[in-house]
Parts: sequence; C-alpha cells; structure tokens
Amino acid sequence: MTCRHCGGRHMAPFLDLGTAPPSNSYVSVAERHRPELWYPLVIRVCTECRLVQTEDFAEREVFFSGSYAYFSSFSSSWLGHAKRYVGEMQARFGLGPGATIVEVAANDGYLLQYAQAAGLRCLGIEPTASTARAARDKGLEIREDFFGAELGAALAREGYAADLMAANNVLAHVPDINDFVRGFAHALKPEGVATFEFPHLLNMVREAQFDTAYHEHYSYLSLTAVARIFSANGLRVFDVTTTPWHGGSLRVFAARSDSRTHAVLPSVAEMLAREQAAGMLEEGFYLGFQSAAEDVRDGFLSFLIESRRAGLTVAAYGAAAKGNTLLNFAGVKPDLLAFVVDKNPAKQGTLLPGSRIPVVTEDVLRSEKPQRVVIFPWNLQDEISQQLSYIRDWGGRFVTAVPSLTLHP
Repeated sequence: MTCRHCGGRHMAPFLDLGTAPPSNSYVSVAERHRPELWYPLVIRVCTECRLVQTEDFAEREVFFSGSYAYFSSFSSSWLGHAKRYVGEMQARFGLGPGATIVEVAANDGYLLQYAQAAGLRCLGIEPTASTARAARDKGLEIREDFFGAELGAALAREGYAADLMAANNVLAHVPDINDFVRGFAHALKPEGVATFEFPHLLNMVREAQFDTAYHEHYSYLSLTAVARIFSANGLRVFDVTTTPWHGGSLRVFAARSDSRTHAVLPSVAEMLAREQAAGMLEEGFYLGFQSAAEDVRDGFLSFLIESRRAGLTVAAYGAAAKGNTLLNFAGVKPDLLAFVVDKNPAKQGTLLPGSRIPVVTEDVLRSEKPQRVVIFPWNLQDEISQQLSYIRDWGGRFVTAVPSLTLHP
C-alpha cells in the first residue's frame, strides 16, 4: 500500500476492524437470503505526510451507488447549521444576489436550498442518483457526477466559476484526494473561497470515535495533512475554525494559491501548533487507537448480553453508518438488538448491512416500548433524546456506546 497523497510507502497501523459490508448498503427484505459482499476495513497512517487512510478494495461506485440512502435533511439541527453557514458566508465575503455558489456533495439540497432563497446562483455536484433527485425536487440545479480536476475546469469554462464553493463532509469521501482538491483550484474565481468541513482526526482519537471509520471514508483528516494536500494542489489555507458537528469538526477556508486576497490568519498556525502539541506528528499518537476501539466494542457487547440476561429489551435509533460499523465490529445480531428506528423512508423496511437488524418506523418504538434505546448517531444525541423523550414514560433510558458505554438519565 502506498499513500494516496504523497506516494509514501511506509504506512503505519492505525485501525483494523476486520471485514464489513459497505455501511450504507441496506438490504431489502426481498434480498435477505442473498449473500453480501464484505470488504476488509483496515486503516493506516502515512508516516511521511500523516494522511490517515483506508486500504482500497473496491471502486467508489460500490460505496456511492444510485440507491445511496444517506439524506442530510432528516436532521433538523444539521439544517440549522446549513442555514447559518449561508448567512455567515454572505456576510463575511460580501456575497450579493447573483454571486455563484457551487456545493460539492450537495446531497438532497439541504444547504443550497437556503443559498437559493438568499438569491445566490446555485449549482450542486452530487454523484448519487437518489439524493440528486431529492435536490432537484427542491428546484435546484444538480450536476450528477463525481467531482475532480476535469469537472472543475469544465465548470469554469461553462460559466460556473465560483465565488464560494462548499464541501461539507466530503473531503474524507474521495479516493483520489489530489485530483479532488485540484478541482477546486480550477473552479474558483481568482478571489473565490472554498470551505471544507470534516471531522477532526484529533477528536476521533481522543474520544475513541472509531465508529466513524467505514469504507466510504477514505481519509481521516488533520489540518497538518490537509494543508500539505492543498498546497500541493493549488490551494492555500487562510483560516480554520472548529464546529461541534460529527464529534468535533474543522471548517477550513481556502483560496487559490495565486489569490491576492484572504491573508492567512493566526488561527492556521494555532491549529497546526495544537496538533503538533498533541503528538500528531509522531507515530505514537496513532498506535493506541486499536485498543481504544476494542474497549468500546467490548463494553457495548457486554451491555447487550447483560441486558438480555436481565430480561431488558434493547432497540436503537438511527440507522447510521456509525451504528453499522459498531454492530459489525462487535458481531451483533437481532437476538441482542431487536430493531433500529429511522426517520428516513429510504431505510425503513430494510435490514442493516451485515447485522441484518430490521429498520422500522417510530411507531414500532411506541408499540414495543423497549427499556433501552441505543443512540447510534451520538453526535445528534441532544436532538434525538428530545425527539424521543416519551420513552421515559414507560421507564425507557437512552444509551450511547462512544467514547464509553453510558446509560443516560
């Protein structure tokens, strides 16, 4: 294995989760007797550029198929985040009506709907047919394709050079990260700005967030690695902020390397220094993550077994990729976890990949009244526990497994 950014050949171990099916490949009931394809889920770190990355075992189309079932708009708090982003970017960069915003990985239009309402000229890039269709239903223009240098250059030629490009939770999802980043350098106007949001590797390690590892995540990112990748591909980082999303994320602001505006702010050096102080430039930082993941797995599995012995019914909320990683690493089946509730109609009535646990509507939660409800998307714990507060009426309690097994009041 060689590094997908710098070509380095020394890849140190970081995390080995055995094998698993793609986390968003939900199984229809009609196909429940057919076999699933399982792929190794092994992650290593390049000791030269510090890019943490999965080993490749399948093409990207396997993981981002036409039936891709992740729709961003089912989280009200994430919608609020997207709406605030549009307002903040307009105010900071003076984006008036007619300014062009291009979102890469536009998903179901969760963000561009607010940009369009604000009078911005919008274009979304989205390779999955299911979410692209939902975005078009909102009246948005969507280019159904994977983004990279060739498409970025084509957008500029076709009159879509961007004042602002948004890339939320997609930088980690691309196998050819160099080509992807070059696309932004081609598509931005000379003084345009691109923002990238992604979970911060520092928090992933500190909080034992191993369940954010799955095949669709080709990279696990620090500013140290991202700044190097950007510099090599025509972009310059000029600011970075933190957000609480997905267990703690970075929002990185970048401009073209030849841009004469957007001076580099002190926040960049401060974050790089913070990562260095945490040990992220040293191999030792990455070596203990495997045992941390195994501790989470063992605590979760012990909880399920003890609950069954005590006669307690356990269900879960959120048919999220995080949950699928945890379930398959722990080897959990429907005998230990009865069902998973999800708001997304595209997931309801299916079976989780690997574990084959049924995904049901919230009505089933109300009728079955499980004593314990595991929240798989722990990053949305506050939103979900408020939404499902009624489980306390029958003595139900919420549970999260990461960073350690916690039974909430």
